[in-house]
Amino acid sequence: MAPSRKTEPETSKKGRTSSKLFVPACYSFGFLLVCLIAFLLQIVYFSPISPVLDEVPQPAVLSATQLQDFIKVGEGSVNHPEDASMDKNGVIYTATRDGWIKRLQDGTWVNWKFIDSQTLVGLTSTKEGHLIICDNANVSLISFANDVVEASDGSLYFTVSSSKYLPHEYCLDILEGKPHGQLLKYDPSSNITTLVADGFYFANGVALSRDEDYVVVCESWKFRCRKYWLKGERKGKLETFAENLPGAPDNINLAPDGTFWIAIIKLDARRMKVLNSSKLIKHVLAAYPKLFSRFITLGGGAHLINVAEDGTIIRNLVDPTGQLMSFVTSGLQVDDHLYMISLTSNFIGKVQLS
Repeated sequence: MAPSRKTEPETSKKGRTSSKLFVPACYSFGFLLVCLIAFLLQIVYFSPISPVLDEVPQPAVLSATQLQDFIKVGEGSVNHPEDASMDKNGVIYTATRDGWIKRLQDGTWVNWKFIDSQTLVGLTSTKEGHLIICDNANVSLISFANDVVEASDGSLYFTVSSSKYLPHEYCLDILEGKPHGQLLKYDPSSNITTLVADGFYFANGVALSRDEDYVVVCESWKFRCRKYWLKGERKGKLETFAENLPGAPDNINLAPDGTFWIAIIKLDARRMKVLNSSKLIKHVLAAYPKLFSRFITLGGGAHLINVAEDGTIIRNLVDPTGQLMSFVTSGLQVDDHLYMISLTSNFIGKVQLS
């Protein structure tokens, strides 16, 4: 009788077959894992930022007044202005993204001077009748000047939003989370510029108090404004002026009554918290700026607050739907009217305050 042939159980064959399929599956998964790790290491190693995780300020929730009787001044005649200023003769000027300095004449914005630049931002009128404009086209030792104001003695106080990053790299400044902002002073008599204070989280708008005893600096990424004392017993000290604002403060302008108008840009506090929960998230967004612009959006409608000399919020004006303007970068009060300027608009808004 021939010896019987030993056969393997069916379960064993199935087990062996599944193990043959499992090997390439493990290999593919391991390869993808290695590629992912290499990808992340490359992002971190070659990252343009050295981020820190910081506490996100909690924006205040305030009762608001909705903007009404909104007028679009010169629609289609201004190309994304960022700020405006009124000279000693009552003429209002603005600087546009196509390089034109324009002035308001009989309700229309007319060309005044042309500057070959697309990076004109904050401006101020001087007692001599000149205009001083922050321009970041020609990068020098001061690469990110943002706003400027003149004192009665002719000296200029101006902000540098970031001493590390350029204007088009503003997202890297917020992702890194370190205070690179500065407040500088230019003395025209000596032609010398000095550092007044630093350590600002994106120094933005700047304004002098009515008596020029202190200067206020808007600190966008911290939802606050700080003031530097120029006179009195506290001279040379930097203190909080207003904090936990309802958004990121942009430009600030002195009102005729000694209060301040501050433009507010809404940033989603919840997303800011997610951003500050992981350095890896910051590195990835730094490597792909388009992802950052989708993750952290600017907008939420026109928003301005009126702040007293002691930092108390007096008025809170909003456009909750964003139908009037997507957001406002500056507010300028002239008599009983408030002009609203925005980098995203081709007009300047105007409302009556009374």
